Amino acid sequence: MPRHGVQCPRCDPGWRLWAGGWRHSGERAATAVLDITYFEENQLVDEDFPEESSLQKVKELTCILSEPEVLMRECNINEEPVNILGAELLECLYWRKGALLYMYCHTAKERSEWLRENIAIFKKCLNDGVHYLMKMLSFRCPLQVNEDVSLQDKDSARLLSEGVFSDTHLLAMMYGGEMCYWGLQHCGEGRQESLETTDPVSNSDLGCRSKSVWLDFRETGKNMLQKYVAACEGPLKGQGWNTAAAKQMLCYLMKPRN
Repeated sequence: MPRHGVQCPRCDPGWRLWAGGWRHSGERAATAVLDITYFEENQLVDEDFPEESSLQKVKELTCILSEPEVLMRECNINEEPVNILGAELLECLYWRKGALLYMYCHTAKERSEWLRENIAIFKKCLNDGVHYLMKMLSFRCPLQVNEDVSLQDKDSARLLSEGVFSDTHLLAMMYGGEMCYWGLQHCGEGRQESLETTDPVSNSDLGCRSKSVWLDFRETGKNMLQKYVAACEGPLKGQGWNTAAAKQMLCYLMKPRN
């Protein structure tokens, strides 16, 4: 059992049923994963991510939120996770992982001494968080708009064509772009071909190290923020979405490379 009383979903009977091929049990257990981590995530936010313990807790919660896909691999279920859990559940799992790292990095970047001593950890958290948000945005294919779309549906069709299926999809674009901005601002342009990660979804053995590609924070951030601004100032204009911060970050990201 992980620390702080969060039960590992492997102990849930639903997982054993799922391993036998019961799709409904997989959905039920994945929902349980979201439920059992919710309180712990909120507690971290309420406590402003304690410097001494929050990084380890974020790692634990990320691992728990990755359990559904990990167990699919361990049980040799030869189907894509989206076919078992559905797009909405997977979007929730990846959103929660990405948003958790966003909130952690938002707090960590204000701790100047910690940031100086742990810049590599900070960069990895940003990189992982943006990867999770990009994955969250990838589960549903954007709508192909055609001439048959009625006039009153054109705004909705434009949003769906950009992959904006909900407010959360829009927030994921903003969060991802902002994390890329922080990465460029605090870590610079330097990139490597790969980095070590312990993300359990990347490998079938929990805790095994695998390779993950560093993102280009500049290009990735520009792409996500431009989509955010286009949606907010287009179909969603006048509906309360603010683009001032996104535009300011875009100006920074669009400066010529050194």
